[in-house]
Amino acid sequence: MAEGGTLPGILRQLSGLGGCTNPIRLDGHRTEYDIDTTTGEIGRVLHHLDSTALPAGQLLVRCNNRRATRCPACAEVYRRDTFHLITAGLRGGKGTLEHVAAHPRVFATFTAPGFGPVHNRRTDGRPCRCGTHHDQDDDALGTPLDPDTYDYEAAVLWNAHAGQLWRRFSVYLRREVAKRAGLSQRRFREHARVSFAKVAEYQKRGAVHFHAVIRLDGSSGGETPPPPWATAELLTDAIEAAAAKVHVDGPVIDGRAHTFAFGRQLDVRTIRSADFNDGQELTERAVAAYIAKYATKGAETATGALDRPLKFAAELAQLGISEHARRLIRTAWTLGARKDLEHLRLRAWAHMLGFRGHFSTKSRRYSTTLGALRDARAQWRRAQAAAANGPEPETTYVLAHWVFAGTGLSDAEAWLAASLEPAPGTEGEPIHG
Repeated sequence: MAEGGTLPGILRQLSGLGGCTNPIRLDGHRTEYDIDTTTGEIGRVLHHLDSTALPAGQLLVRCNNRRATRCPACAEVYRRDTFHLITAGLRGGKGTLEHVAAHPRVFATFTAPGFGPVHNRRTDGRPCRCGTHHDQDDDALGTPLDPDTYDYEAAVLWNAHAGQLWRRFSVYLRREVAKRAGLSQRRFREHARVSFAKVAEYQKRGAVHFHAVIRLDGSSGGETPPPPWATAELLTDAIEAAAAKVHVDGPVIDGRAHTFAFGRQLDVRTIRSADFNDGQELTERAVAAYIAKYATKGAETATGALDRPLKFAAELAQLGISEHARRLIRTAWTLGARKDLEHLRLRAWAHMLGFRGHFSTKSRRYSTTLGALRDARAQWRRAQAAAANGPEPETTYVLAHWVFAGTGLSDAEAWLAASLEPAPGTEGEPIHG
């Protein structure tokens, strides 16, 4: 590459990926024309980009994968954006008013029910049921004491219905808050709203549970203060009642009816209370950092499962995964063959142990969106480019055609990329405001 004069160019192209290790490769072209604002006629060519003229022979764009196991750099951008999104809903900023910091807010964790005894670390200092004091990093943690009696079918189906259970819980929660305020459902919307942001996390046993920030607002969401009766205590009581009542009816398989509800372990803590982390305050920053951490992790992190879809069941025998994860995936694959379960798409999501929901979600009025954060970052980059190269014409016409040509870097590109610092503005820099 050096002999052809492309080495500095390939370095610039790779640096612009911001550390992405699995970029998408595109073939095609993009041409930008000036437009005469008086006549509307297309004028001179302002910029022309052809993939064949690029040092790598193709356009390389970031994969934007949220999984840390697939692309640490892109996952870090996703984690930072999630942190900003959660923080904005806790103390304002990025379009959310600062008075939300005075609204009743709690941090809640919703767990899955039990599917059979598993190896664990007891909080009272006693050994596991197997008689062992497991180390924190013991691979046995979360695996069944008796795999042959563990309810793998219910475990997979729980994951497949967890998203639906959360959606129903959000409805029940509004009812419970309204009941405690002495309001009907219709009148409740005239006085207050429930806003939330949540993230899914896999426990070591492979069951999904949810961490959520839940906030009480006025009738216009975060734009208006909540009514005087809205307190963190009322919100906590309503969450506990709704979580205990909500359930989702699942499928009937071989005469066995499945019904899904949250587990008995429900933890609800007022943000900025003194009962978090051994007496430390449950601060806004601690909550945002905790939730953002799990936004980039999947089943592969907790259970040693896969971080990409399975194509054939025969692959399972060749994969270096835990036996517990293997049985969960095999169960999802087997259930996925049933016609009456087609809507769950269990084979497509077998690597996720049946869970097909979004890992991070929020109610519309909680705060900003990930899309708005990405747009703000793109505008920042354009402003930086304009400052360096001069402003672009206000009106342009763009013709572009791109086709997918593959993913990843060649061995030489990967070697070069490993020695580079990402170009400024490509690392998901903090977004102010």
